[in-house]
Amino acid sequence: MRRQLVPAFVSIVLFTVVLGIAYPLAVTGVGKVAFEHKADGSFVSVNGRRVGSTLIGQAFVDSKGHPIRKYFQSRPSAATGVEGRTAAGYDPTLSAGSNLGPTNPKLIELVARRARAYRKLNGLGPDVEVPVDAVTASGSGLDPDISIANARLQAARVAAARGLSRSRVLALIDRHTDGRPLGFIGEKTVNVLDLNLALDALKS
Repeated sequence: MRRQLVPAFVSIVLFTVVLGIAYPLAVTGVGKVAFEHKADGSFVSVNGRRVGSTLIGQAFVDSKGHPIRKYFQSRPSAATGVEGRTAAGYDPTLSAGSNLGPTNPKLIELVARRARAYRKLNGLGPDVEVPVDAVTASGSGLDPDISIANARLQAARVAAARGLSRSRVLALIDRHTDGRPLGFIGEKTVNVLDLNLALDALKS
């Protein structure tokens, strides 16, 4: 039995040291040196105050959960937390999707309700096609990006709330549009936090 126990014990210690200590330290060290900003969470600060992360979405709503008209709105989020603490979603401690299938009556009714609210918020007619990302939550519930179509449909409302021309807001959207990952994966997107901070910076 000793012939089996000794190699087993040595293997446990060896792999614990290599895979449980050395490897994580090496990966963390490389990340801190080569990708310091990303390794720390891609946080964004304004005047020394941390306002969010470019990798984690957030809701731009007032204390009652109503959308703030001068800000572009993120896509819906199913990460609602507990006890209504983050009723608007985007609880970073609870990344989650709704898990409702495409034929689920609850999802169909929810999407229809979101579409009506989206059209009302942005002053759109009942026949205007609403982008899918404006009425459905992402799998993580923390998506920081929206589609270009979604952003452009919100432009008139944001421009009116800020006393800007719609063309100026559209130009800002174009400047803050991110390309496809690796040049061919997915679609071009707009980071909501980045765009809203750029709008706030116009005052300065």
